[in-house]
Amino acid sequence: MGFGEYRRVLALRDVRRVLLLGAVLRVPMWAANVVLTLHVVATLHRSYAAAGLLVACATVALALSNPWRGHRLDRVGLRRTLAPSLVVLTASWAVAPFTGYWPLLVLATAAGAFEVPIFSIVRQSLLHVVPAAQRRTALSVDSVVVELSFMVGPVLGVLLATYGSTRWALFGCQFASIAGAALLWLADPPLRHDDDSAAVEPAPPRRSWVGPALVGVLVAATTSTVVLTGTDVSIVAVLRHLGHQGSIGWVMAVWGLGSAVGGVVYGAVHRRIPPSVLLALLAVATLPVVAASGPVVLAALLLPAGFFCAPTITATVDALADCVPERVRGEALGWHGAAMTAGSALGAPLAGLAVDTWGWRGGFAGCAVVGVAGAALGVVLLRGRVRRGDIASHPAPGVDAAVDLAVDPAVGPALVAAVETAPPAG
Repeated sequence: MGFGEYRRVLALRDVRRVLLLGAVLRVPMWAANVVLTLHVVATLHRSYAAAGLLVACATVALALSNPWRGHRLDRVGLRRTLAPSLVVLTASWAVAPFTGYWPLLVLATAAGAFEVPIFSIVRQSLLHVVPAAQRRTALSVDSVVVELSFMVGPVLGVLLATYGSTRWALFGCQFASIAGAALLWLADPPLRHDDDSAAVEPAPPRRSWVGPALVGVLVAATTSTVVLTGTDVSIVAVLRHLGHQGSIGWVMAVWGLGSAVGGVVYGAVHRRIPPSVLLALLAVATLPVVAASGPVVLAALLLPAGFFCAPTITATVDALADCVPERVRGEALGWHGAAMTAGSALGAPLAGLAVDTWGWRGGFAGCAVVGVAGAALGVVLLRGRVRRGDIASHPAPGVDAAVDLAVDPAVGPALVAAVETAPPAG
């Protein structure tokens, strides 16, 4: 273990600054996602299906825009990429909380298309400011910050929506996030190494860096998010089945705590572990949860499963950096974000179908099967790349790790947990 690496990484001013900015944007973002659903259900008196439709539209818009926003980061830099976001988000959320359902759906979808790509920006900046030897440690710190913000944000959102107006809670959360984006625009953290040749040479064509290995990363990204989102839905299902719905929040917090601890430990390990191995471990560690008999046992079984969440995130982003040239990291991370969002959109309905068909145990078992299958497919795609000799075009010492990808906690899980545990508003 090399916990001293954390001291050296956090001693870098640019690292501390970008991590703080990331937290400033993520906490109100998670809170706003929860408040949005509560606003639709409690204030607009619409069904959960209507709330789900709104979230789905905004999520699809976000997924479709991620690669485009990443490409803009590569081409024109952070400030010119964020400027349209600041305008559109301000205009949308100044009006949306005070409208009816259908105008809200349109405005939230437009805002989703211009959402600040904070995960891509933070990771791209960290990849730039730290040496390759410290990359895993820096990404591990970010994964822990993600977990902590995910634990704080939904709770804050529920409190604001429960003890105040959901309209003003939504307005406040969104504008807190916009203020964070403005701070990010002012800070303008560096995203890549620019030199005279980079200024005049065009970016490498996609065909030179898009291949089986990158496809394997994206497939694994989708699969990993399916596992995480499906596990979230299954947690809600088992606790409702056992009559402990009020325990949903703290059980999920224990799961997140396991992820944070795992991220800290993985960042201190000197040896890189292939993401395919971590994804498989995540899936296998999820399977024993079928033996849960109550909330305490459930939390105890989820703790080791959570231990592999953040390490998989770290390992796969690290691997993605090895897969592509620095000039196109923004776009590659954009595709990574789109894959995560797609997995989140697929995970909830697939887990719901499994729960409806085989009971809550089927939800956890299905997550395990999907995770193992995704890890295996990633390995197959990487081997195909090796056989075709693609490595010669982009040599990288850690390319064997670039087969799988996991995800930050997605929007959907937070919504499910918060809606299930929140007391009625109004």
